[in-house]
Amino acid sequence: MNRRDFVLTTSAAAGALGLGGAALARDARPAGAPARAGTKFRMHYAPHFGMFANHAKDDLDQVRFAADQGFTAWEDNGMRGRGREFQEKFGRLMAELGMTMGVFVGADIDWTNPTLTTGRKEHYDRFVANLRDSVEVAKRVNAKWCTIVPGVEARSIPFGIQTANVIEAFKRGCEVCEASGLVMVLEPLNWRDHAGQFVRFSDHAYTIMKGVNHPCAKILFDIYHQQASEGNLIQNIDRCWDQIAYFQIGDNPGRAEPGTGEINYRNVFAHIHRRGFKGVLGMEHGNSRGGAEGELKVIAAYREADSF
Repeated sequence: MNRRDFVLTTSAAAGALGLGGAALARDARPAGAPARAGTKFRMHYAPHFGMFANHAKDDLDQVRFAADQGFTAWEDNGMRGRGREFQEKFGRLMAELGMTMGVFVGADIDWTNPTLTTGRKEHYDRFVANLRDSVEVAKRVNAKWCTIVPGVEARSIPFGIQTANVIEAFKRGCEVCEASGLVMVLEPLNWRDHAGQFVRFSDHAYTIMKGVNHPCAKILFDIYHQQASEGNLIQNIDRCWDQIAYFQIGDNPGRAEPGTGEINYRNVFAHIHRRGFKGVLGMEHGNSRGGAEGELKVIAAYREADSF
């Protein structure tokens, strides 16, 4: 099956799911109706490698398939480890397709032992070295953002001191990133999935970013994690708005595509769009159903959630 057939198949699948696969293009469709297959989405939703593996022959072909479906961005947590040759090929392809690169993980994460929260020189030095590497990766793939997770809490150190230590780490990181404009985005993580991580609430991330006070340090607001940690999504997005540079997506529970859990993603997306967000919303979730059918279900789910 060629890619044009894939587009037609996606449209048919959306109709079979009752999501309006035969709807008109955005400028002519009824209010609230999903756009037709292949129409660009309202916002820059970013799939990742593996999400469309059944509709492509290799990793780069997944990117092409996504572009044909109307996606205008891509993200990859593991881009730092993919090697220079792949990074350069990927960067050229993204430029050809006119797609925006989303986040990749910008520094190593120790999921067990405290690092940046301790304020120890060796952890700061390793963090800075990682970021120097990430700046070079970002140049190859034309990335604007890299994810930073400061690691687990150091329970022997007072909370406020740990917060100050993380602020200092980001300040040192800004010295590395400012020449290239790479933005470190701090991601709070919920304790159901990542118990003991130091930053889990949006207000804490906001406090840290206000302390850093630099354009190269902002918040990654992961809607899945924040629903699990604190709820009140729209209110907390508004409270942190001036420090948010990036969003990630996943329904709760289950961390799959919109419509599989409790989050009203159409309302959340509409609110973010009304506020004028022009950045990337990373699709950091799994597919609720396996195989090619599950991949089409993901696309149809985004058509539905994007129809505000």
